[in-house]
Amino acid sequence: MDYFRVWLASARYSLVRTMMFRGDFLIWSLVELFWMGVNLLLIAVIYQHTSSVAGWTEYEMLLLVGTGMLVQRLLMGFFWSSLFEMGRNIRTGAFDFFLSQPGHPLFMASTRKLDPDGLANSFVAAGIVVYSVHKLGLHPGIAEVALYAGMIVAGLAIHYSIMVISMSLTFWLASAQGIEGTYFTVVDFGRLPREAFRGVASVLFVWLLPVVVVSNAPARTILHGFQPAWVAWLLATAVAWLALAVAVFNRGLRRYASASS
Repeated sequence: MDYFRVWLASARYSLVRTMMFRGDFLIWSLVELFWMGVNLLLIAVIYQHTSSVAGWTEYEMLLLVGTGMLVQRLLMGFFWSSLFEMGRNIRTGAFDFFLSQPGHPLFMASTRKLDPDGLANSFVAAGIVVYSVHKLGLHPGIAEVALYAGMIVAGLAIHYSIMVISMSLTFWLASAQGIEGTYFTVVDFGRLPREAFRGVASVLFVWLLPVVVVSNAPARTILHGFQPAWVAWLLATAVAWLALAVAVFNRGLRRYASASS
């Protein structure tokens, strides 16, 4: 409960700050919305020339892409700004501020800021998912919807872990500039069907960097109902990556040279 109250205080601060700069909020919301629109337009163009991609029809693909967007928008809303600043704070010594707070440094550093623009567009992504489900004529029950939501949270944990590991490299590197661009390049593969990956690509993006599982597993749950193998795979992957992220962060923290040292 103490951590929850700290998070609520940070959320209130972020919302108040956003209301002070409404123009900035509007512009960034529109930028993200434009990016999502470009992705949807690409799907529409592709399916004008084919009826199936790796066995996925147009609205099945829309469900898959919408699921990937939902996880990404939630990451951007809840964690992106804080994690992005964490690397800069480590380099400058400003990370001392988080070490002096009464909580685990990773929690304090990764939940300091909220991005309401990312959270606002998460509703747009959820709308895309609902629209595609409607067009497919599916009627998922409460259990399927709850399972889908739980798998979205597990996917969010995987994305969060990848970001934490990436930014924790700053403990060892003089500069981690460009890591955020690499992250977006990698997660873009998560909007593709699992069947599209073969050989080395399958090993890299399905097993080693499980960005494909993050979107494919929840989408398959809506399309085909409860599939134990996919659910277990996603949950086990989320736990493993989260544990790895905490271990890497704690190991890097031992190397941290504060501003006073």
